[in-house]
Amino acid sequence: MTDQALLHGDVRMPARTLPWQDALLADHEGLTSLIDEHGSPVNLIQPQPLAGHAHELVDAAEAAGVELRVFFARKANKALAVVEAALEAGHGIDVASERELTQVLDLLEARGLAPDRVILTAAIKPESLLRMAVEAGVTISIDNDDEFALLTDIAAELGRPTPVAIRLSPQIRDQPRTRFGVPAARAREWLADESRWRWLRLTGWHFHVHGYAASHRAVALVETLELNATACTLGHHPEFVDIGGGIPMSYLDSPRAWQEFATVESKTWQDRPLGTVYPVWQERVRGEWLKDVLAHQYDGRTLAEQLAGAGLRLHAEPGRSLLDGCGLTVARVEMVKEYGDDVLVGLAMNRTQCRSAADDFVLDPVLIRSPVEEDPAGGPPMSGYLVGAYCIEAELLTWRRLHFPGGVRRGDLVAFINTAGYQMHILESAS
Repeated sequence: MTDQALLHGDVRMPARTLPWQDALLADHEGLTSLIDEHGSPVNLIQPQPLAGHAHELVDAAEAAGVELRVFFARKANKALAVVEAALEAGHGIDVASERELTQVLDLLEARGLAPDRVILTAAIKPESLLRMAVEAGVTISIDNDDEFALLTDIAAELGRPTPVAIRLSPQIRDQPRTRFGVPAARAREWLADESRWRWLRLTGWHFHVHGYAASHRAVALVETLELNATACTLGHHPEFVDIGGGIPMSYLDSPRAWQEFATVESKTWQDRPLGTVYPVWQERVRGEWLKDVLAHQYDGRTLAEQLAGAGLRLHAEPGRSLLDGCGLTVARVEMVKEYGDDVLVGLAMNRTQCRSAADDFVLDPVLIRSPVEEDPAGGPPMSGYLVGAYCIEAELLTWRRLHFPGGVRRGDLVAFINTAGYQMHILESAS
């Protein structure tokens, strides 16, 4: 665990770290050398934890009597090293764009691996992307009528039998319907339309459920199992149900900080309220969470028993939860400026280079002090905000006010912890 006392928020949110991260955080000279070589910020990747996280999920499913295949969500991080780690561990890849598909196909070819290691789940699939997927023989998740019609035409034109999964939009009580997929009624219409299935082969089901509640995923599985029974009576032979991503993880060692954060009002930039933030502490994660999903009772049996009885595998597309402990982002402090009673600490980075779709990444960053012989103890305490390089007023790297008990100065480094999943690249711009 890294000493994070040099930088913290009003509510302390100390990030969990792994030994490889601790070693780097203690090496100002080595990190400065990397920034000098590659520029600030620098993203550091260690793919090794990924295989263990995936194994945890597979083991949990196996203990319940279900076969699970893991497909790493490629969109969670651009680094090819994490894709290679997933493939080397025997898992598949979920791709969501033409560039992602091209890169993954090249990696498969180099390793002599089959296209069944890939599922294409892009929300928007242009004709060029569908054509490439059909030619490669990867499984395609069908999201809407237009996509279904276009894919039918492409498969017929190329004369290529194409594996597909119908993407469903499950109805979950008290929850808004997801924008992804189609309702059960439309899926039944698709199943009954024999003209669609000459070149398309229904190999599975797919859904995306917003949030992390195991109970919601269980409801979606029940709806899918009912549709699967209908499909079988119509002569289809599905092989799997893909529960998508959103498998929870925790960024903290204990729930205490998260509980305090939920009850204490932290000072934010210009009192801007924080809306959506990732729940950085969750009680049941990865394998334990999946056990909860599969233990849900339906029609007198567990979902695990229902899946096994229907001859269905389980597929999942984790991104963030597989990348837990795989990343670190470090930027150099370029200026410290008074701002009323606070300071603005300017880093050589912009706000897109370490941010997801959430309002803020609420873990405390780590301050790595530059060695200064004449001032080894640091300076006076300061409080303020991390700001970035864009010339706009809202260029905040963290919306929470942060405290520097020993001060902060130009040449120090600031590290953001556990950034591999949806923090490094999801909104990245080099502007």
